[in-house]
Amino acid sequence: MGDIMRPIPFDKLLKRIFDEYQQNQSIFGIPKQQFYRQQNQHPLINVFGETCATPIGSAAVPHTQLAQNIIVSWLTGGRFIELKTVQILDQLEIDKPCIDAEDECFKTEWSTEYALVKAWDEYLKAWFILHLLEAIFEPRQAAEAKSFIFNMSVGYGFSWYSATSYAAIY
Repeated sequence: MGDIMRPIPFDKLLKRIFDEYQQNQSIFGIPKQQFYRQQNQHPLINVFGETCATPIGSAAVPHTQLAQNIIVSWLTGGRFIELKTVQILDQLEIDKPCIDAEDECFKTEWSTEYALVKAWDEYLKAWFILHLLEAIFEPRQAAEAKSFIFNMSVGYGFSWYSATSYAAIY
């Protein structure tokens, strides 16, 4: 992974998704035929009162702080989407790569690549776009819930109150 992640503004993200789909019947290079389609109508897992269609999804690694990567995970069947940890100390500089394997392996990693506001923006973009894509590609009945869960860990200096407030939309 490169040292710099590049988010796409919301309007450009929507334009890219729908222009590519209209022109090539694909999104982010994934052909329509390879979009995940749920075979049964029963949610597989229930976590904290939320259900999702598959027990798989992207793990909390730096790339999951980009909306486009969360969307790609959903397109290919990921429905349990683990977001990177949210924390107050969000401006540390860590050398990359973060694994030194010359003799013994040591991993140095911080839980977030983006500052809180930037990570929030990416999660929110993905949240809205996944709802939109579900309405288009996997229509649900009025009483049916969304097919995915955003799972967020909160740590390092957050109080329970602020963590609950931050994660409330998820």
